[in-house]
Amino acid sequence: MAIIVDSDTRLVVQGLTGREGRFHGLRNKAYGTNLVAGVTPGKGGQDVEGVPVFNTVLEAVEEAGANTSLVFVPGPYSADAIYEAVDSGIGTVIAIAEHVPAHEMLRVYNYIQGRGVTLIGPNCPGVLSPEKANVGIIPGEIFSEGKIGLVSRSGTLTYQIGHELTQLGLGNSTIVGIGGDPVVGSSFIDILQKFEDDPETERIVMVGEIGGDEEEKAARFIGAEMSTPVFAYIAGFTAPPGKTMGHAGAIISGSSGTAEAKKEALEAAGITVGTTPTEVAQLVAEAAGVTV
Repeated sequence: MAIIVDSDTRLVVQGLTGREGRFHGLRNKAYGTNLVAGVTPGKGGQDVEGVPVFNTVLEAVEEAGANTSLVFVPGPYSADAIYEAVDSGIGTVIAIAEHVPAHEMLRVYNYIQGRGVTLIGPNCPGVLSPEKANVGIIPGEIFSEGKIGLVSRSGTLTYQIGHELTQLGLGNSTIVGIGGDPVVGSSFIDILQKFEDDPETERIVMVGEIGGDEEEKAARFIGAEMSTPVFAYIAGFTAPPGKTMGHAGAIISGSSGTAEAKKEALEAAGITVGTTPTEVAQLVAEAAGVTV
């Protein structure tokens, strides 16, 4: 069973008439995602290859039955787009853009608490449930349906590990890119709990990176609350302290947030940590009884 997006997803793309929104929205549609609407203020009444465009998300909800939003709005304006989606009754919001101000995301994060909304991102690749729905920029063609859940702060490492699992004959239940910013809508723990509750996810791969303490928090949660086996990979063992490495949240401050510290915390909780993305996929395959 998939989590977050599935065959019941009815997608609206905020920014469908823009270059990136159009390209990826139509790719999601071609994958099989039920793209029911786009939203661009002032362009209501137009369409993008047959997909109706509305002026507001509320119109997309009321007239097209949208229940999931993909936010392709530039970073400085993404927070407003998320507020609009939530206030319009959208239950799942996936925000792709980089450069969303951290103080704005703090307000958004607090705003959605208690509203029953799942927010993924920003600065993320999105969510893919193979053979069911693809919402975001994940290249769905290289993945297959299966029983391995995958949650990651990194986009490209997600693609690599997921594809290697596919090559080993193991597919994914859902792939979730939570985003690499300091403040994101869903944490590792939020997604791990969803996988734990999913009877068809038999194993989980968690891909972390330097910066912050989300992996350490996840390690404590896994050790105390989870029965589903978790495997992990941490990127950034050679990263120099004080230098941002790609993601805004991937920065070591003093002795905090190092890859080694995260690895130690995960292993202390009984989690197998691979030294390379390829090794992680192989460890999962071996645990599943697949000859590598």
